[in-house]
Amino acid sequence: MTLAETIAAIPLFEGLFPQQNETLARIARKMTFCREERIFSEGDDGRGLHVVVSGRVKIFKLSPSGKEQILHIFGPGDPFGEIALFSGRTYPAHAEAHSDCQVLFFPRREFAECIAADPSLAINMLAVLSQRLRKFAQLIEDLSLKEVPGRLAAYLLFLSRREGGSGKVTLEVTKGQLAGLLGTIPETLSRILAKMSRQGLIEVNGACIELRQIEELESLAQGESRLV
Repeated sequence: MTLAETIAAIPLFEGLFPQQNETLARIARKMTFCREERIFSEGDDGRGLHVVVSGRVKIFKLSPSGKEQILHIFGPGDPFGEIALFSGRTYPAHAEAHSDCQVLFFPRREFAECIAADPSLAINMLAVLSQRLRKFAQLIEDLSLKEVPGRLAAYLLFLSRREGGSGKVTLEVTKGQLAGLLGTIPETLSRILAKMSRQGLIEVNGACIELRQIEELESLAQGESRLV
């Protein structure tokens, strides 16, 4: 697959004409990172836009004491660092390879020149990014306003939808990290997972979780029912 074909398969650039993909291919740089290798750090100059081609990338912040708070795990096709692309400001969080990964990097200055020459590039990107913003806004609401079982149900449903709605998800973080993401502690998370399993809502096999009763999980996520 050529670089232009790789770009054409990225949802952020969906609908662009072949010549536009070729234009982006001329400025793109393919970068490879090993697991746990830092891609950029919070406060670094916003050099440009990144898009995951393969593997996973972790976006996180560190507390003054060094405690890690995971914000997102991005997979193939997901952009990150776009705030720096449009604002020119520093990166607001750290980015690290969560697994061995390949990333496309689009330098800010060259990308801005492409947009100046062809504004439809920006219009297309803004449409896709606005859709992602709505999804994240809903996810943030789910993870902040609900009780912990509802937060977990909402997160599992989010992962399932992202993986095509098969009802089977693979956790991308440790259960301790997931507890932090959900705003709870590992012991509480383990109890809730066990209770969901006993009630037949899910089946847990290590990092793999099968969602067995989608409607009940939806009800739990929306606060219409409670885990008893």
